[in-house]
Amino acid sequence: MKIVLGSQSPRRKELLEHFLVPFIQVPSDFDEESVPYAGNPGKHAMLLSKKKNEALAEKFQGDVILTADSVVFCNGNLYNKPRDEEEAFSFLTDFSNQWQSVFTGVTASRGPLSYTDVEETRLLFNPLSEEQIRLYHRHGYFLDKAGGYTIEKTGNLVVSRIEGCYDNIVGLPLNTTRKLLLKVGVDLWDFLK
Repeated sequence: MKIVLGSQSPRRKELLEHFLVPFIQVPSDFDEESVPYAGNPGKHAMLLSKKKNEALAEKFQGDVILTADSVVFCNGNLYNKPRDEEEAFSFLTDFSNQWQSVFTGVTASRGPLSYTDVEETRLLFNPLSEEQIRLYHRHGYFLDKAGGYTIEKTGNLVVSRIEGCYDNIVGLPLNTTRKLLLKVGVDLWDFLK
């Protein structure tokens, strides 16, 4: 038995490496941009996660497939990965001194069994000046991250308060992941390091 982690995210890989569970990392070739946003950020993240999982199911029949997708929601708008630095700048400008939510949809499947759930974490951003945003982006890679920022390392300079699961902001809420994997026969408690 192995888990197929359907993601190219190094952060999701690092979170799963907290356990001794055998897994391989294989990016899903599902195009996230092909799914239009229908107004519910939690359902959107779950749908993206499910579609990523389905794209791998044919190739890894019988294996446990774990996929996730994170989106950021603020003031009625959905924020995915920024296309460039200017879009990332506009994202953080929007987030300045505002509450936002990170929604991560997680799907675990094995053969005909497939389960999906979502985790929400709320964050309050500090007031950010243009100079601070430019400096933050100069010192950290942000283009592959929903919302154009990362919470690890210096992320707490931009965020003043977190309500909910920290791992969710990183990209893989471990408690939700544990519950879903248990439904397909994998108990993370058996793989503690």
